[in-house]
Amino acid sequence: MQCDIVSAQELIFTGDATMVVASGTTGELGIAPGHAPLMTTLKPGPVRVIGTEGEETVFFAAGGIMEVMPHLVTVLSDSAIRAADLDEAASKRAKEDAERELQDRTASMEFTEAQAKLAKALAQLQAMERLRKKTKIKR
Repeated sequence: MQCDIVSAQELIFTGDATMVVASGTTGELGIAPGHAPLMTTLKPGPVRVIGTEGEETVFFAAGGIMEVMPHLVTVLSDSAIRAADLDEAASKRAKEDAERELQDRTASMEFTEAQAKLAKALAQLQAMERLRKKTKIKR
């Protein structure tokens, strides 16, 4: 099946896949060729694409939607990036900033906005950790 991952700015990935795994708002979804049509929202987290040769490519999507057709999976996200291109130091700083804002009730930032920033930073760190584990297994 074909898999397309698209951000608001550009097409991040297009290619053939034997499985696509993403973090839906109600749990993790595994999509294989011939899957029944489906549309669901995604929470921030890793999107794993397993290619036709068994290779796995990990992406980070900051939420969005996933549309599934029998031979096409499309992930649409405001922000998506290959996990290998994520900046771990920046993600850790964003996590710490969001945690600090959540503790400081007098901050000008809305509580829900701080929670969303924290969820995004944690999901980015999770995607990097998954990529790091995958790399160790291959060596």
